[in-house]
Amino acid sequence: MVTTSQKIVISGYYGFRNSGDEAVLKSILTALEEESRKSGIKIEPIVLSGDPESTTAMYGVRSVHRMKFKEVREAIKESDGLISGGGSLLQDATGLKSIPYYLGVIKLAQWLKKPTFIYAQGIGPVNRKIFNPMIRSVFKACKYVSVRDEQSAELLRQLGLQWNQIHVVPDPVMGLPLPENGATEKSVVAGSGEKSSVNEESSDVNTPSGNTKLPVIGISVRFWESDRKELTAIAAGLKKLCVHKAVHLRFMPFHLPKDEEASRFVMELMGDVSSKGSEVSITNNLTDPQLMLQEVSQCDIVIGMRLHSLIYAASQYVPPVGISYDPKIDQFMLRLDSDPVGSTSMLDADQLAKHVSKLLDQRSQWLKEHEELITELKQEARVPAQQIINYLGRKG
Repeated sequence: MVTTSQKIVISGYYGFRNSGDEAVLKSILTALEEESRKSGIKIEPIVLSGDPESTTAMYGVRSVHRMKFKEVREAIKESDGLISGGGSLLQDATGLKSIPYYLGVIKLAQWLKKPTFIYAQGIGPVNRKIFNPMIRSVFKACKYVSVRDEQSAELLRQLGLQWNQIHVVPDPVMGLPLPENGATEKSVVAGSGEKSSVNEESSDVNTPSGNTKLPVIGISVRFWESDRKELTAIAAGLKKLCVHKAVHLRFMPFHLPKDEEASRFVMELMGDVSSKGSEVSITNNLTDPQLMLQEVSQCDIVIGMRLHSLIYAASQYVPPVGISYDPKIDQFMLRLDSDPVGSTSMLDADQLAKHVSKLLDQRSQWLKEHEELITELKQEARVPAQQIINYLGRKG
């Protein structure tokens, strides 16, 4: 029986048509709802978004514009606390504005005497030392701090946080469930090449065509290197793979519209690969994180530059092949006792083709070796929600 109601503001990179970040939000909302139901607490989320109308329509929650200070202040003022996360919010690799913005939102909540919580964030890189005392000051005033890898925890320890103030947990997307519209969990020990696929573009999940039973290789690419050498290597590797194996290459743009442009760039470089029976397709305008998760669940392997494409894959017991453009890729693969197949600055097409081919042949073995670890990560992904709900329950 619900006995108390708590309004929680959630701050992150939401409302920008990025499937990975939308998955983070959906994962947090789902975990909070499930944990609050167990504790008899009703959670009323208020999401700070770049597109409040879209966020409200997609998740059925109240949302305010993240850049309208008056609305943000009023939402925090009426709330019972603020969650910041997850994702890589506190980093200055992509610009100077992210760290001041996200710290500013947390600090505003602290000024308004609201408890603040850091939810499975990836911290860094922080290249400008001017940000260090700001992070230390804000984080020390938080009621709960969790990060998604040991490197983030170590950075916070170097800034002065005590080791027992920081919880290391998996990315929240490890706990994201498939949609409830009749989808079922895929067998963990299913062999490769047992799923049908389609050639046409689709905004929905893969559906059987009845004509082929090709292994499905999910592919998530993005622009990174200025000369596009990483995409050129990926295209060459995929083309080499298709010489030896008939596969269905399923491109899955995670951040629209740029990732679709990158996907089509690779597809054009590959050219026609149908001579030996391979197929190529691409998802179309797919932004719902759970539908993208369902897409990934239908793959036999996922090759990913986007971190959350790899997390999606692992959470569905699909072997991920990481291509690193950022330490967060290496850190996630390390949690799976694996390494990226290469980096954007150094990727060998032959090695990529051989690695994917070997994984296809040994997929069942990979799944057996990783099943227990992945299951543990999925369970641990709920820990921040449990801690936050417990705090709110004590406070209430």
